[in-house]
Amino acid sequence: MPSRQLPPPPPPAHLREWLDETVVRADRARFLADLSRRSLGLGRLALLWALAAVFAFGWTFVGMAVMSFESGDAFGSLFGVLYAVIGLGVLIPAGFWFAWGARRERQVRHLLCAWVEAGRDPATDARLRAPARSLVWLTASLALGAVGLWLTFAAAAGARPGEDTYGEVAYLMGFGMILWITALLGLAKAGAHYRWAIRAFRTTPPPATTARRVLTETL
Repeated sequence: MPSRQLPPPPPPAHLREWLDETVVRADRARFLADLSRRSLGLGRLALLWALAAVFAFGWTFVGMAVMSFESGDAFGSLFGVLYAVIGLGVLIPAGFWFAWGARRERQVRHLLCAWVEAGRDPATDARLRAPARSLVWLTASLALGAVGLWLTFAAAAGARPGEDTYGEVAYLMGFGMILWITALLGLAKAGAHYRWAIRAFRTTPPPATTARRVLTETL
């Protein structure tokens, strides 16, 4: 299956009764492994941090634009306009990239829930809880958030009138905010997966009507 193509939804319950149970179970295990990797894999964490790096890169040009405008001369204003255009040229596509990723994440979550409800396989389901990967997301996000918060508050508290410009302070605070917002997204991801695993594997399977509703939302 191509990396950009999502697995198909499970067949409806009334059709699964006519299919080979071994084939359905094998498809379920294969698709759940792929969906789990897309949802909580280390590559997903690296992609989130790469997106944060793109935002930080664009914000750097915005900060340079503000500092150039503060110089007050003609060349400074000219370079400020140039930096602002470059910064917006980076931030706007990054925003679309983030929106596309959020939409794809929602699709993956719906498919993951639908395939979990399609049956039970203790060996496969135990791997889906992924405690090690959740711990990696949690610890990495906590470390990144601590750095971001420190940078944000240190930039505001350490500013000295006449020595630090508004542009420099705004740039450092914005850079720190990008870091801790990224950390919050990672923490929310780890927490959401933990809550989902508890609901999915410690409760009785929902009725078929609920499964069909999830499939309808996915399609």
